[in-house]
Amino acid sequence: MITAIALDLGSTSVKAGLLRRDGALGDIVSAAAPEVAVDGGRCESDALAYAHIAEQVLAACLSQANGMPPLGLCSQRSSFLIWEKASGQPLTPLISWQDTRGATSCEALRSAERTIRDLSGLRLTPYYFAPKLRVLLLEHPQWRARLERGELLVGTLDTFLIWRWTGGGQYLTDASMAARTLLMDVRQQQWSPALCEIFDIPLAVLPQIRPSVGLAIPLKNGLALQASVGDQSAAFFASVGSDSRAALVNLGTGGFVMRDMMHEPNGLEGYLRTLLYQDNAAQARIALEGTLNSIAVALAPYPVAECRTEDMALTDIFCLAEPSGLGAPYFRNDLGILFSDSVEHLSPQQIGSLLLEAIVFRVARILEGFHCAAPLERVYLSGGLSELVCLQQGIAQCMPALRVYRLQQRDSSLLGAALLAAGMPLAARRDAEQIIVADRAPRLPEKYRRWKDWLDALLASQAR
Repeated sequence: MITAIALDLGSTSVKAGLLRRDGALGDIVSAAAPEVAVDGGRCESDALAYAHIAEQVLAACLSQANGMPPLGLCSQRSSFLIWEKASGQPLTPLISWQDTRGATSCEALRSAERTIRDLSGLRLTPYYFAPKLRVLLLEHPQWRARLERGELLVGTLDTFLIWRWTGGGQYLTDASMAARTLLMDVRQQQWSPALCEIFDIPLAVLPQIRPSVGLAIPLKNGLALQASVGDQSAAFFASVGSDSRAALVNLGTGGFVMRDMMHEPNGLEGYLRTLLYQDNAAQARIALEGTLNSIAVALAPYPVAECRTEDMALTDIFCLAEPSGLGAPYFRNDLGILFSDSVEHLSPQQIGSLLLEAIVFRVARILEGFHCAAPLERVYLSGGLSELVCLQQGIAQCMPALRVYRLQQRDSSLLGAALLAAGMPLAARRDAEQIIVADRAPRLPEKYRRWKDWLDALLASQAR
């Protein structure tokens, strides 16, 4: 029996799937998302084309179901557009979360960075909604006037599609998507007047913030939207669920380490506060998040698939493996790929091993911080790079007190959205294999301890 249907609005693909009573996801329909045109820092796609693809994928999946199951929606975060209320026609393209035109806003508002971080839980970066919208309204002051008169609407991709699918009846977003705009107070889960003033964005033009679940919004196609959430939150639910003693390590194009925190931790500075979701009683779950930037780009030139665990920690060279700068909790754009000594004498495979070490060490240090704040017991690895045995074994070796698992399930975001829509236990179908450490030699953990000393000294010597 089908208990829910889910739709995943990704950056490169749009997927829909059906959830059965046993928690299994199947009958998946997928189509490529419209191509994102890149021009300098601008990253844009056709919003109407995206809507048509999403509608076709959803209809094709629904044709395989009996009846009209509740719909769960998950969406790429921070991508947005402006559209005309009367016609529903987009005024702008769909501006991708990858778009960096908000960089000028970030430079102009640097003095307010501490306030922005304290209220939103996030760092001031151009990837979020507010810095880009500020630029658009400065460039087109007539758009601000039309927004304030209600002639134009603005919102993330979920807001546009829900508005479209309700015939203009619902202008809203959920708390997890609003939390990635830099305009929401992460503790109050409401638009922040102070943040709106900093970015010079009228609060009144923003969509209503609703809970992530229990929506019961009827759509024109006969479905009822029951849950709507950011894609990363959906993946977290499918992978970790409500396990407060577990962390998720996703290693893909970039990387992130997340754990659910029941209470605000003390002594952990620099980490992102991610609002996972808000239930229909307005109770929010907050996660701590550490990030690794562009690690796949760092590894791409090297034969890392050929690297062996036993070849790691064979040199005294330390390195960093994030070409666009260290992510949370450091946020050091001035520290990209860096080696402590020359690597000219090393083979490409040896250099690849050093970069893999750096990824292992960064993940381990984030996990250590989380574990000190509140004990962890389990770690789940996901993402394409987590298939590399070196990374699996390295993380397990450096974190011997924790059980490390590799998630086998695919389409985690789609599964999480479906579970939320169905009201089923989160992570009800977790499919994971425990990583058994093959080599208990202390070489890698010992190098990890020395790497931490090297990194601390490096950060202190290049303090900004």
